[in-house]
Amino acid sequence: MSFPATLDYIGLNKPVGQEVSLKGLKASEGAIPADVQGAFFRAVPDPQFAPFFQPDTALSDDGMVNRLLFHADGTVDYDIRFVQTPRWKAEHAAGRRLFGRYRNPYTNDPAADGVIGTVSNTTPVFHAGKLIMTKEDGPGQLVDPHTLETIGSYDFGGKLQSQTMTAHVRIDPETQEMFVYGYEADGLCSRTIAYWWTDKDGKLVREQSFEAPFCSLVHDFVITENYAIFPLQPTTSDLERVKAKGAHWVHQQDLEYHVGIMPLRGDVTQMRWFKGTKGSSSFHMMNAFETPDGKVHMDHHITDTIAFPFIQADSGINVPMQAMTGGFQRWTMDMTEPGEGIEITPLGPPGDMPRIANADQGRPYKRGWYCSMNPQPMGPPVMGGVVGAMFSALLRKDFETGAITGYNLPPAHGMSETVHVPASEAGHEGWLLAIVDHQTGPDAFEHAIWIWNAGDLPAGPVAKVPVPTRIRPQVHGWWVPMAAYEAARAS
Repeated sequence: MSFPATLDYIGLNKPVGQEVSLKGLKASEGAIPADVQGAFFRAVPDPQFAPFFQPDTALSDDGMVNRLLFHADGTVDYDIRFVQTPRWKAEHAAGRRLFGRYRNPYTNDPAADGVIGTVSNTTPVFHAGKLIMTKEDGPGQLVDPHTLETIGSYDFGGKLQSQTMTAHVRIDPETQEMFVYGYEADGLCSRTIAYWWTDKDGKLVREQSFEAPFCSLVHDFVITENYAIFPLQPTTSDLERVKAKGAHWVHQQDLEYHVGIMPLRGDVTQMRWFKGTKGSSSFHMMNAFETPDGKVHMDHHITDTIAFPFIQADSGINVPMQAMTGGFQRWTMDMTEPGEGIEITPLGPPGDMPRIANADQGRPYKRGWYCSMNPQPMGPPVMGGVVGAMFSALLRKDFETGAITGYNLPPAHGMSETVHVPASEAGHEGWLLAIVDHQTGPDAFEHAIWIWNAGDLPAGPVAKVPVPTRIRPQVHGWWVPMAAYEAARAS
């Protein structure tokens, strides 16, 4: 099977396509902290078959669910299996790729007609004892967290009307309600966004829909204690273009970034829209919170244009990552005053894949972490991941002092997004876990789980656990404490 020699399919992105089970892995350096007991779930894109439409993107690759299970005896089990979506099953039966251009059904093989096209390769969402593998272009897929077997499409007990579910849900730390949305909720390229939430037991409480100003790539959203916030970047879709077998997404540099804010448990008719800078792009929000003066603050990672190379190409844009401007920013919207303006405050250098403690979700918070690039690179970056280059630094932002501290990876190392594990010790900031890739040759890599003390990144990792199998880069991950993991087995 021949894959194209593009960034999406060479080097660290070379397809693996193997289900693997490894038991009893141990730390080669340091010791795994006693707090780190549970399951680290990862969503890993990895294609069964080579694309027939080129150029393609790794965002189209089949989803795999990877579980790193940390035991009380200090050993780790590694398991990875395909998410057997309807698309995976249809292509597996056909023995070839049936879906064509990214999110364009008009380029599919006729044998794909009527088959849901999502690959569920973006985020493993765990809530109320259920593991849902998600990608924003279709329904989530329910997976058994213990066997990793795919159960099927998940519609919240038959109550959900939306055709799509985001890969970025938000869970209220006090009520354990889960807040969710789906864009293009009633069909391809539609402006309809569905918004719903569940109770702590995962039962759908209310679903409603609203029309956005345009069909946007709404990859992430965020909540505060009293508001839901919908960030619409100016990356848009047009049905006529898609019908003409064109690109699903085109970035509009002359269109303002829009932010919609509504009461968290209110009605979509209460939505209020604000406008940010033209052409801005952001995919991930670290957090949002309110202050007593009636202002809503959203912290996110912003660039002056779209970062994805394939969307740049389809948009007639050619700005390499190192030439982009932007950074970690706070956008402030005043709910007490009329108008649609946004106040922008710089917070830190560029980066992405933010992480906070779950207890800080939607509340004023003291610290957060994110991946970045070493400002003084010690060689070329490790090429891989969905935007073409792996991160080489991990940063900690202290919102009380404004200080930023961090850890730069050694040369020829790259990392994926971290997960945060809370500490049992009072005052301890917890632990950060990530897969780190080490390039040892033109097409040779070593992989390990690295663990950092979240409050002391410059000290370096406290433990490294080698994983002796080829690992493709993940998109997002999710940490499940052992008690919740075992409770899911019992239920």
